[in-house]
Amino acid sequence: MAEQIISPGVFTNENDQSQVTSQPPVVGAAIIGPTAKGPVEIPTLVTSYSQFKQIFGGAVTSGSDTYNFFTGITAYNYFNNGGTSLLVARVVSGSGAQAYTSATSTPISASTQAASQPAFVLETLSKGIIMNSSSSEGSAGQLASGSLDNIRWQISQRDTASGTFTLLIRQGNDTTNTPSVLETWSGLSLDPKASNFIGSVIGDYNYYYNSSNNQVEVSGSYPNKSAYVRVKSVNLTTPDYFDNNGVAKSQYTSSLPLVASGSFTSATGDIKAGALFYNSIGSGNTQGLVSDNYTNMINLLSNKDDYKYNVLVTPGLYKADYGTPISNIIINTQNRGDAIYVADMVGYGSTVALAVTNAATIDNSYATTYWPWLQISDPETGKNVWVPASTMMPGVYAFNDSVAAEWFAPAGFNRGGLGNVLRVEQKLSQSSRDSLYLGKVNPIATFPGQGIVVFGQKTLQTKASALDRVNVRRLLIALKNYIGGVSNNLVFEQNSIATRNSFLSQVNPYLASVQQRQGLYAYKVVMDESNNTADVIDRNQLVGAIYIQPTKTAEFVVLNFNILPTGASFE
Repeated sequence: MAEQIISPGVFTNENDQSQVTSQPPVVGAAIIGPTAKGPVEIPTLVTSYSQFKQIFGGAVTSGSDTYNFFTGITAYNYFNNGGTSLLVARVVSGSGAQAYTSATSTPISASTQAASQPAFVLETLSKGIIMNSSSSEGSAGQLASGSLDNIRWQISQRDTASGTFTLLIRQGNDTTNTPSVLETWSGLSLDPKASNFIGSVIGDYNYYYNSSNNQVEVSGSYPNKSAYVRVKSVNLTTPDYFDNNGVAKSQYTSSLPLVASGSFTSATGDIKAGALFYNSIGSGNTQGLVSDNYTNMINLLSNKDDYKYNVLVTPGLYKADYGTPISNIIINTQNRGDAIYVADMVGYGSTVALAVTNAATIDNSYATTYWPWLQISDPETGKNVWVPASTMMPGVYAFNDSVAAEWFAPAGFNRGGLGNVLRVEQKLSQSSRDSLYLGKVNPIATFPGQGIVVFGQKTLQTKASALDRVNVRRLLIALKNYIGGVSNNLVFEQNSIATRNSFLSQVNPYLASVQQRQGLYAYKVVMDESNNTADVIDRNQLVGAIYIQPTKTAEFVVLNFNILPTGASFE
């Protein structure tokens, strides 16, 4: 798709001339979906599964049972297969609010301040009622509603002479005798003029999604340095805590928070679980959500300037029942031009014919799909559960890239094995695999003694060309990411031979390395007077032409066995 040239920038166009007649920046995957906890509608980068669990949680409890979201299963398999970075955009049903708490100070005379006025108020960064740890302490100092997923606070030291105190952030399910301290903030003060002011040390940024301009905006004055809380307000400030003699002012010493501990409360936003999980999702219900819950994050992740990724998944949404959000994601992905979307076509219990029928309605090389659903052992609950293929594919792509490169096919026995899959929803015959592949659906096949394997790598493009293969689309994404990054440094530079040579000196060696690593048969880069004429220069444009011949994969291996009569010569 050609980009409209209006404001200064780098514009990359594709010319697909491969129709068949009868070191780049490291970016990872992105996922939109529900989680147990964490910031809502604030895309957050995580670099390990342990970090994902710390921020977004693991399994959730509903009644007497536990469940896990497809989002968590995807994250686990992605990092377990070599993934290095994952952008997580949490979505929820309805609204969710943070939990908050207050640290009280010594009562002050009524003429200046109400008794037990909170010295400051903390607020959890994560949203949802799962963050509420409020309850009275038991005999061991435990909180009845404290859990592995929420937190509590403690003022462990108070020094009126220096005007400082120590704040601990503890795990919600610990005890007084065996505290589990997550963060220690020492030497804090309530003096807004001091470098140790609690607001500036811990941070008070509050991020929120603004649908009117499709941006994540922030209120507050200080960046958040805590991984768990922000300072919502400071009610008892102590400006210029010391007098001219260096002695603490008496009107401020009682403002410091008391040595005490407490919990968090007033968070809103529940999780719908139970029958709404796993293979029970259907029209109007995907893990307790509806398609409209995804709209904001689908729109936000269309912004490629702020959010970098090369693979996007939304496990739980599928074309048959959620056509509108799937179509919007594909349009956004094409407009970005730097990622591929792994979509699901049908829910659990469907057929080859229905998967093909839904795939036929899409014609786009920036999307791909796989079928059928897969049974795995949930890493959090240990239960055998059914998941859509898109849940596992980021892990396949990550493994492919770690042992080869983006332009290799993420399929076959060498790079497409699914060793942690127990079984497939439907074991595919050769005839079923043929029907799926002709219909642009990549089959996941089962081979006796060899396991379950991704056995296709088509995009959802209908026209037969190089771009109807995943490895070629991902090759183009890798090339555009790297060459676009090089080109960013040329904007507002002189349109001269020196500038063009600088571009060529970086791009040609990179393309040569891709060729050596089996990504290209041949290439040519032109950026000289032939395409930068006087007329082009007068329009303030710098034009480059990049010609490539992508390497094709051997998807059809044909072996001819010729039987010869006795005595025939093999020559």
